[in-house]
Amino acid sequence: MIFIPHNCENLIQHIFHTAIHTPELHHHAMKKRTVIITGATSGIGKTAAHRFAAEGHNVIMACRNLEKAGIVKQEIIDVSGNDQVTAIKLDVSSSESVASFCNTFRQQYPKLDVLIHNAAYFDHGASYKLSRDNLELTFATNVFGPFLMTHQLRDSLRKSDDARILHAGSNIIKHFFNPKLHIGFDNLQGEHPESASFKVYNSYRDSKMALLMLTFRMAREFEPDGIRVNMLQINGATMSEETLQRVTPGYRLVARTQNLFFRPPEFMAEHYLAICTSDQFRNVTGQLINHRREPMQPGVENPGPLEQIRQAVGADRYPRYALDKEEADNVWELCNRLGSTHLRFPG
Repeated sequence: MIFIPHNCENLIQHIFHTAIHTPELHHHAMKKRTVIITGATSGIGKTAAHRFAAEGHNVIMACRNLEKAGIVKQEIIDVSGNDQVTAIKLDVSSSESVASFCNTFRQQYPKLDVLIHNAAYFDHGASYKLSRDNLELTFATNVFGPFLMTHQLRDSLRKSDDARILHAGSNIIKHFFNPKLHIGFDNLQGEHPESASFKVYNSYRDSKMALLMLTFRMAREFEPDGIRVNMLQINGATMSEETLQRVTPGYRLVARTQNLFFRPPEFMAEHYLAICTSDQFRNVTGQLINHRREPMQPGVENPGPLEQIRQAVGADRYPRYALDKEEADNVWELCNRLGSTHLRFPG
């Protein structure tokens, strides 16, 4: 994936100065939780599954490739000594697959404590693709799928006394500090499949901004149920050799260079664990959280040139566009309309 580089801080300090060494995290992690992690066979998702299992939680790996998931599952069990690790098939871009996954989960588990939407689609250089539900594949995977899955599991989350949802974000949304940039809603259902202007990069950027808007809205909608909803802004993580081989040769060179600066998956996996289990975040909701585990604030209104640069390279502000009520309502209403079209969901 292409990300805007984060601030150059001491890498070693950030890797080792994590919640795993703090008594506060271990204190609350003693409570055994049921945790769903989408996209748990590689990268941050796989590492997070390892960490949650190591802390003794019930871990459900929601993955497209069950054969690969089975191998990772056994690896996690062997390393952690925790046999409460399950793999259930899920293609988050498919409403039918989401329904099947959620039905299977409800049959096997009485409640859900943690839902981590980690899976994302970004096939660099790919042409326009539609999901099985005839939605642009990036939007279907990164926005509509998580929206639909969350609503399908809302009753299970309600039964937890400390339910938390975490969305995996990206600092690619910093492009929206450009006041002329808006989410493109005009090609989400195959309206212009041959458009020369289509770029997966732009779709990924738009999808992560849309997911942030959903995060804020869901936090308000679910607060009466005691469900906390937050998003973690990810500045990028090192890509494995396996992942590198799936991208174009040109981008592979770029990605190898980025790997020199990006943190390993373990860094963000620790954030997943802290945000979803620690007392520090028990009552935190509706926040975009940065790599220092600090809630970020909306950008300054009418910033001058220097402030624009500071916001773009810093880690304490997100674009004010995320608070645009009309655009946020468009995202919410579109997801609701698609949800009623493709699948009835509770709540």
